[in-house]
Amino acid sequence: MPYFSGNGLSDTCPRRAGNLSSVVNLLTEDAMVKVGIVGLGTMGRQHAEAYRQMPDVQLSVVYDRHMDRAEAFAQEFGATVAHDLSEFLKGCEIVDICTPTYRHTEYALAAIQAGKAVVCEKPLARTLQECEQIVEAVHRHNALLMPAHVLRFFPEYRTAHQLVKAGALGTVAAVRMRRGGDFPRTKSDWYADFEKSGGIIMDLIIHDLDWVRWTLGEVERVYAKSLTFRHLEHLDYTLVTLRLRSGTIAHIEGTWCDPGGFRVSFEICGDAGMLEYDSQQMVALRVARRAEAGQAGGVEVPESPAVENPYYRELRHFIDCYRAGQSPEITVEDGMEAVRLTLAAIESARTGKVVKF
Repeated sequence: MPYFSGNGLSDTCPRRAGNLSSVVNLLTEDAMVKVGIVGLGTMGRQHAEAYRQMPDVQLSVVYDRHMDRAEAFAQEFGATVAHDLSEFLKGCEIVDICTPTYRHTEYALAAIQAGKAVVCEKPLARTLQECEQIVEAVHRHNALLMPAHVLRFFPEYRTAHQLVKAGALGTVAAVRMRRGGDFPRTKSDWYADFEKSGGIIMDLIIHDLDWVRWTLGEVERVYAKSLTFRHLEHLDYTLVTLRLRSGTIAHIEGTWCDPGGFRVSFEICGDAGMLEYDSQQMVALRVARRAEAGQAGGVEVPESPAVENPYYRELRHFIDCYRAGQSPEITVEDGMEAVRLTLAAIESARTGKVVKF
């Protein structure tokens, strides 16, 4: 079970080829790692709360275009406020990008060029061209960068991934995933601007698209329907169908139409059984085994305790990899491929046609 022990992250990360001396100095066990967060909205706060639980990490500097928010945030978390990007980059070893999507590229490229390690909230960037610029910069500078696809660190999704990989469900034939709640609101309302956010496909179900690719392999074709291009006010919905190279069919539903609270669920069906998850159920994760000839089937509840916050797990993993000079589990290419899938789904929703890879 890579990267996790029973109650959290293990001490190991994948070995990284090459020399990270431009980014990482070998750190003693008691050395504090200085992190800076740019973008101090909802995700910036999630990340700051996670770092506050790490005794070897100091949130040293914060930066936000809204200075009043930055000053209040810095006071709450004991950080310094940077007044410009140059000052911000001088104050940290790791840059954590939590800005709106359309600003990811400018901060990622500046941080990489300054020799910083980078963790960047999903999606990696708004366009494929911007993703390619980031990937090229990472390789040119031999930088350490992790796209923050936190769903991989949610215990139920982690357990589901491991069960599928271990063959517990046999050959997976079909997957159905759902995610959603009410329309997200911010001071600038940037989620409602498709050019900035990419809408519900890029901002929300990119989680599930990344998980499907990580767990079941590469996608062959995409077909999608969406309300995005009807330009309804603070209302969006999508249904995306994927056919994978393996032959597996996946349906991913995303909604920003439900004011009743955020909910996620999935069903994964294989020839040896089915795995079900519903975040609103008391026992959320269940495996139904198919009966052998002459035998009864059964239902199991896999052990998957949420001992630590998934954002903590994700960022702890990155800090451990930074300390060791090793690659994080989620690569910059993974981030780019997730964006590629979202753009294919958006194109299908816009044109009504299947997009093939």
